[in-house]
Amino acid sequence: MWARAAWVLKRALVLTAAAAAIQAQTPNPKPDSIYTSLSEHDCKLLSVQEEGANSAQRCPGTGGFSVLVLDSDSRQSITLVSADGRKHPLRFWDVITHSFSSLGPKAEWRVSGAPPRPIALIVRVNANEDADSAAVTSYLAVAKITPSEVCVVARIRPSADANTKAREAADKAAGATCLKPME
Repeated sequence: MWARAAWVLKRALVLTAAAAAIQAQTPNPKPDSIYTSLSEHDCKLLSVQEEGANSAQRCPGTGGFSVLVLDSDSRQSITLVSADGRKHPLRFWDVITHSFSSLGPKAEWRVSGAPPRPIALIVRVNANEDADSAAVTSYLAVAKITPSEVCVVARIRPSADANTKAREAADKAAGATCLKPME
């Protein structure tokens, strides 16, 4: 009887080790996207300050995060707020553009795992870089979201494949360096 139990246990250990080896060779599933709104009608106005035209709105997020859309002197940025209340300012006005700017209507969260866990965020930042023109340059800001750091890691210039480039940067963002403020 003991010999049979030992054989069953040994067989179970071999099968478990084989399953672990197969799982280790299987690549991680490709990150997916979840979209949330940055539109005024989907966000809650938190504060308005007449001087300097400053305002803050709380918008929906995912994976325990919410989004604060900040407007200061006609320049917009985002601060991510984690489930534990920690604030992570992305400072688009320092790392994407110093010009007047507005955000696109949605945020693209790159997520991985089950349940989906945010690993990066992509937001469109529309910049009016020529004060003498109504022309707008539409950048994609890519921010990494890791347990130890949340920051902007890429500023994608307009191009036919900008969305693809932004997703590629987002999917590799965990190992990327935070952008320094522009001069």
